[in-house]
Amino acid sequence: MSAADGPNAASILAEQVFAGGRSKPFAELTLAEVEARAQELREVSGWGPTARVGSVAREWGALARSMADQGAESVGQVDPEELVARAQKLWIVPPGGSLL
Repeated sequence: MSAADGPNAASILAEQVFAGGRSKPFAELTLAEVEARAQELREVSGWGPTARVGSVAREWGALARSMADQGAESVGQVDPEELVARAQKLWIVPPGGSLL
């Protein structure tokens, strides 16, 4: 995804995500919060309409592993190109790229 066809890393990092009991910028999510989001989504995935949640849960888990590998304490420390590539799969940016 390039700047021409979707959000850039700065806009993705600024997106509000509910974690740790409050909404905060995606950039501020800690490794523990990313792991918790992956677990939360795994717990609600299943059959029918919730089947797609499983792939999102796996992507959050992959982000957590990547953060650990990079030594990143928060999402804001992750490689920006990786975040742009993962944004739609994490549902930080909806499929199709539009938040409206």
